[in-house]
Amino acid sequence: MSRTIENTVALVTGANRGIGREFAAELLRRGARKVYLGARDPASLAALVALDPARLVPLKLDVTNAADVAEAARVATDVTLLINNAGFAGGQGGISAPDLSIARQEMEVNYFGVLALSKAFAPILAKAPASSIVNVLSFLSLVTLPAAGTYSASKAAALAATRTIRAELKDQGTHVVASMPVQVETDMGRGLPEPRLQPIDVVSETLDAVETGVEEVFPGELTRNVAAAFAADPKGLQAHMSATLPA
Repeated sequence: MSRTIENTVALVTGANRGIGREFAAELLRRGARKVYLGARDPASLAALVALDPARLVPLKLDVTNAADVAEAARVATDVTLLINNAGFAGGQGGISAPDLSIARQEMEVNYFGVLALSKAFAPILAKAPASSIVNVLSFLSLVTLPAAGTYSASKAAALAATRTIRAELKDQGTHVVASMPVQVETDMGRGLPEPRLQPIDVVSETLDAVETGVEEVFPGELTRNVAAAFAADPKGLQAHMSATLPA
């Protein structure tokens, strides 16, 4: 079933910068009727909201905070497109990390946050004739980079959750998209090797996937090249990635 972005009501988590901010801008360009902007600090959204105060609605939303998630679902009852974009990367290995605090935070944001928002908004999305969830993951959902080993684990867990959510919400007509880009030119991605994708490339192709009914998208030519290498030789690509060990 095709879904158009025009006239949709979206909620974007982690909307104050990077890919999230680009999602908000592109949703406006495609004619979204309203976009709720989720961020832990709503003041960080001021400049973005100023672009279109009539359609951009700031929300205090820490995806790891159950009260914030519940309040977002109470307020944003007209959402038809949920974009789980908020993410956290601590840049640590599994064994070499001094403790498990970063690993736990990555799981809280990247896995439990996705699951909590999807669960909270599932009944709201069920009321729409055509609804979607987008989970912004990473190509590290499929392969492990030991230098960011616990982040890789959290994104692999999020991919498993995405596929489960897709199956569970199929009967209510909610389309669930996993977007798995490689390194992106954002604050989080600046320490990763060049070349890096531009946020607009990730956002544009991910929203195209929503509109055309694609379930798993590898946005950008750089990502598609890596995905092709993975499809041809998954063990070989993993061996190559595994050479990048924690410092």
